Amino acid sequence: MNIKDAIVARFQKLCVQEGIKLNELATRAGITPSTVYSMMDSRRRDLSVLTVKKLCDGLEMSVADFFDDGLFRNLEQEIK
Repeated sequence: MNIKDAIVARFQKLCVQEGIKLNELATRAGITPSTVYSMMDSRRRDLSVLTVKKLCDGLEMSVADFFDDGLFRNLEQEIK
């Protein structure tokens, strides 16, 4: 798994745990739903660190807590 896919999977998992949809996460984070849905698009390979931070803020969690998950322990090499 690469970093972008791991980040998307982590946000999806957190939304399920919180019982919220992506639109609500966007509202909580103060960003547009289209930004969140664009990030979730598997064809898109980039995402903003600022967006990740805002989404973490919307979930009332630190970036450190967000990345403290097994999804981020064995990521693929990004340089090919």
